Amino acid sequence: MTQPKTLTRLASALALTAIVGCSGMTQQEKNTAIGAGVGAIGGSVLTGGSAAGTIGGAAVGGVIGHEVDKNKK
Repeated sequence: MTQPKTLTRLASALALTAIVGCSGMTQQEKNTAIGAGVGAIGGSVLTGGSAAGTIGGAAVGGVIGHEVDKNKK
């Protein structure tokens, strides 16, 4: 298996695990986890599977997910 496919599958598995394990999390924690998962997948796809792109995407997605709904409270 090529590295881009491996990283994309790993990011997908981590995102699914984060979504499944959200039962005891607050909404903001759920948004952060989902944002990080989606960001990791997006970063991996956009950079051809580079580790830096995957990690960067996860970081950016996590920050965006954390800020969603913050002003509604």
